[in-house]
Amino acid sequence: MNKPLFSFEFFPPQTAEGVEKLAATRKQLALLKPEFFSVTFGAGGSTQDRTLQTIREIKAEGHNAAPHLSCIGSTRENIGTLLHAYKNMGIKRIVALRGDLPSGMGSIGEFQYANELVSFIRAQTGDHFHIEVAAYPEYHPQSKSPRDDLLNFKRKIDAGADSAITQYFFNADSYFYFIDECRKQGITVPIVPGIMPIVKFAQLARFSDACGAEIPRWMRRKLEGYGDDSAAIMAFGLEVMAQLCERLLAGGAPGLHFYTLNQAAPTLAIWQRLGI
Repeated sequence: MNKPLFSFEFFPPQTAEGVEKLAATRKQLALLKPEFFSVTFGAGGSTQDRTLQTIREIKAEGHNAAPHLSCIGSTRENIGTLLHAYKNMGIKRIVALRGDLPSGMGSIGEFQYANELVSFIRAQTGDHFHIEVAAYPEYHPQSKSPRDDLLNFKRKIDAGADSAITQYFFNADSYFYFIDECRKQGITVPIVPGIMPIVKFAQLARFSDACGAEIPRWMRRKLEGYGDDSAAIMAFGLEVMAQLCERLLAGGAPGLHFYTLNQAAPTLAIWQRLGI
C-alpha cells in the first residue's frame, strides 16, 4: 500500500494580523511535511486576490501550494487569467470547485458545474495541473438524489480530475460506502477524506447545517452538554477525530486533508494522537 499523503487547508486572511497568524500556523504545520497546503477561494471569487497572495507566500517558503478555483459567477477569461498566473508561478495542483454564488450577485457566470471547469482547465493547460475536485460522502445538500450526486461526481472525474477531497464527515461508514459506490461506477481515482477538527460546537453546527455534513445525534448531544467548557469540547473532539482518522487510514484511505481554519494546534493534537 502507498504511504498516506497529508494536506492542510487555509482560508486567505483579511487583515495584517491574520496574515501574521497564518504564517505562524504554516510554520508549525510545515514541520509535518504535508504533500501540499491548499487555499480557499471565496464565493464568486470574492477572495481572488488574497488567495493569489497567500499562494505566493506559501510558494516563496518552498512548500507545494494548491489554490482553490471556483467557477460560479466567473468568466472563461477570468479563469484563464488565473490559470496562466498560477502556471507561471510554478503551481502544479489546483482544487477545482463549482463554488457558491454570493448573495446579491445575479449572474451564474459562464460555468454552471465543476465538470465544465475541469474540462476548461484541461483544454487550456493540458496535463500541467493535478486537478483535485470535491466529493460528498453524505451527498451534496443541493443534489436531487444520491444517484444524481454520484453521477455528477463521475462527470468531474471523466472530465479529467486526478483525485478528490471529501467534504468533512464524522461517520466513517459513509466514506467507505461512498468509495464502494464509486468503484462500482468505475471511478478509481484517490478520494481523500476531509477532516474537520472540533474546536467550537456552535461554529461546527453552523458549518455542518450549511454544507450537509451530519453530526451524529450522540455527538451533538455530548457537545451540547459541555456548554461553554471549551477544554472539554476540545478533549472530546480530539478523541473522536483521532479515532475517525485511525479507522479511515486502517480502512485504506489514501491520506487525510485537514480543514485547519488557519489554526495549527487542533490539527497538531490529532496528528500527535495518531503517532504519524
